[in-house]
Amino acid sequence: MILAGELLKKAEGLLEQEIHPTMIVRGYRLAKSKALEILDEIGEEIDLNNTETLQKIAMTAMTGKGSEAAKESLAKLAVEAVKMVAEEEDGKITVDKDDVKIEKKQGGSIDDTELIKGIVIDKEVVHPNMPKRIKDARIALLDAALEVKETETNAEIRITSPDQLQAFVEQETKMLKDMVKKVAATGCNVVFCQKGIDDMAQHYLAKEGIIAARRVKKSDMEKLAKATGANIISNLEETSKEDLGYAGLVEEQRIAGEEMIFVRDCKDPKAVSILVRGGTEHVVDEAKRAMDDAVLGVISALEVGKVVYGGGAVEIETAHKLKEYAESVGGREQLAINAFAEAVEIIPRTLAESTGRDPIDLLVELRTMHDKGKNHYGIDVVNGKVEDMKKNGVVEPLKIKTQAVKSATEATEMILRIDDVITSKSGGAPRGGGPGGMPGGEDMDME
Repeated sequence: MILAGELLKKAEGLLEQEIHPTMIVRGYRLAKSKALEILDEIGEEIDLNNTETLQKIAMTAMTGKGSEAAKESLAKLAVEAVKMVAEEEDGKITVDKDDVKIEKKQGGSIDDTELIKGIVIDKEVVHPNMPKRIKDARIALLDAALEVKETETNAEIRITSPDQLQAFVEQETKMLKDMVKKVAATGCNVVFCQKGIDDMAQHYLAKEGIIAARRVKKSDMEKLAKATGANIISNLEETSKEDLGYAGLVEEQRIAGEEMIFVRDCKDPKAVSILVRGGTEHVVDEAKRAMDDAVLGVISALEVGKVVYGGGAVEIETAHKLKEYAESVGGREQLAINAFAEAVEIIPRTLAESTGRDPIDLLVELRTMHDKGKNHYGIDVVNGKVEDMKKNGVVEPLKIKTQAVKSATEATEMILRIDDVITSKSGGAPRGGGPGGMPGGEDMDME
């Protein structure tokens, strides 16, 4: 947003010099392509083995949030979680952010936040007689209801004697008992059901010593399958031992007055959970937001495989190289590229203003350092000094920088083009609409 605003501000200055918006857009496009090239050159490579750098990325993402005091411990959890679910294909690392489930629960302190090598399910065990803790859990995931189905066609049963009613009830009970037997025959001792479990079925599961939870969300079922290695069963007739998943421990715990089921110690989990804790609702919300940012920051860095240094260091370097590039382009586009380079400097300028010191002095000092080849130097907002960001551990994913440049430039181009259409009709009222309306008819095809 800051960059897009500054690009528009600089474009306004060029428009006042009577440079056509199309020329400005062309210059901005050239500058964007060159800026992305420069950023890629500046970026330093990173992979799953660079744990220390990944932790610095997570800590940088958390800076400025309410949970900053505990950022080191939270950053370690974020990196550990992402490394567990990351998959490498053809030398490229892919991470699905949904595989890191972040749950929040009030109570305790931020330091009580923990990484579970498995999944936390915000459900309770369905029957009081079921065990609350099972080691070496063999887990069945059911996408089928443990209930007697109603017929799809409208049917009416006439019962004329108590014996018939008794037979009817017994038949229903037998059907439920058979369902539970089929599930128990697989050797499972934990059942997660996406649909309902009848009260009678709950009773029989409890007698078999099986923990069960019902109405588990589809997204949680998919995560459980990834974490435990289980297959989701949709037909009870075809259940087998091979469909079961494994977890070292499944237990129900009471957290902040509510029961939750923890599926822990999975062998090679491809989905994990982070349970964020905090003393008050506000604290726990802020901690979850920080953890979300940290996890996404680490994922972004691994996906592109490159990082840059913050504090405005990368922006000053990009601006410096863009100004050199502008000279080789020439023409009116050169003015637009120079304007783009100046706009990029808004990031270190904003940081300099946040220090409370004179921003001009800091920017001059920063430019001097980069002219000397000290490319990692940026603005330390806390101390109000120009310092080595590599040494200070202010690291950001390259993807965040490239995305900002792309998005800001595209938004600016769009607004400049709209401005181009409207101002081109300023000679009179637009055709196809009343005074002050949008241009109508064929004039809209200027895009």
